Amino acid sequence: MGSSDKPEVVERGVKDKEHREDDKEDGKGGFIEKVKDFIHDIGEKIEEAIGFGKPTADVTGIHIPSINLKKADIVVDVMIKNPNPIPIPLIDINYLIESDGRKLLSGLIPDAGTIHAHGEETVKIPVTLIYDDIKNTYDDIKPGSIIPYRIKVDLIVDVPVFGRITLPLQKTGEIPIPYKPDIDVEKIHFERFSWEETVAVLHLKLENKNDFELGLNGLDYEVWLSEVSIGVAELEKSTKIDKNGISRIEIPITFRPKDFGSALWDMIRGKGTGYSMKGHIHVDTPFGPMKLPINKEGGKTRLKKNQEDGGDDDDDED
Repeated sequence: MGSSDKPEVVERGVKDKEHREDDKEDGKGGFIEKVKDFIHDIGEKIEEAIGFGKPTADVTGIHIPSINLKKADIVVDVMIKNPNPIPIPLIDINYLIESDGRKLLSGLIPDAGTIHAHGEETVKIPVTLIYDDIKNTYDDIKPGSIIPYRIKVDLIVDVPVFGRITLPLQKTGEIPIPYKPDIDVEKIHFERFSWEETVAVLHLKLENKNDFELGLNGLDYEVWLSEVSIGVAELEKSTKIDKNGISRIEIPITFRPKDFGSALWDMIRGKGTGYSMKGHIHVDTPFGPMKLPINKEGGKTRLKKNQEDGGDDDDDED
């Protein structure tokens, strides 16, 4: 028998083992795929039969219920609709507030409640911006300015069949960094003079240092002349102060000159009298009402008689 006629040697044991392993893997893979398909089909049938679906959400409003020189309280309203026949839990709420890509505030609200079956709920997300934190972090953000913001919200819900789902939302807007106005008493005009009771008018100058207008509709402050309180003055009519503008208002006051002692003679002689003011102004703004402090220490003004009492020399004012 020639070399070419030698029978082929086949390692049957090895070959058979390889074939069995391949068949085993194929069988295993096929079984897993069948299980996955079965579960998927069951899920679809349950969804079709019972009516499970993914919830939807939308930011329906952003409110600023309170704002002052220190902080702004913001409430984000999110409407969530649940199309499912059972309540679904709102597991977490993640939120982020940024301005021009810079983080201002972030936080997490765990276990935020439950959305009723076939219902809709408005979830309120309260956040607070502390202005000192913002100004200390970003030097270019100045008092009196208006900055853009973007609020990003991730709602994490747990829905049967689908499992945990994240609903991303976002909303943009603007928010102010308010600055207190400057106030000065330019002059005081007598309307009626007597030792027991004098009626006069305070001529006030208000300077708005904000990039938004102020609608002045209330005053809550006390005035001192020569360290003697003349009580609280009241605003008779509202006025508007343009952004970065100046407005002048007149406030009637009543006081008793005899309470001033020797300081009264300096007032009458036109030497000027020291005054101070402390309190608040109530204003309307494009961002909602604000109560801003006013404080003036060490100011100096003059008492001016009315025209019938000797004329008004306004020419030497200012």
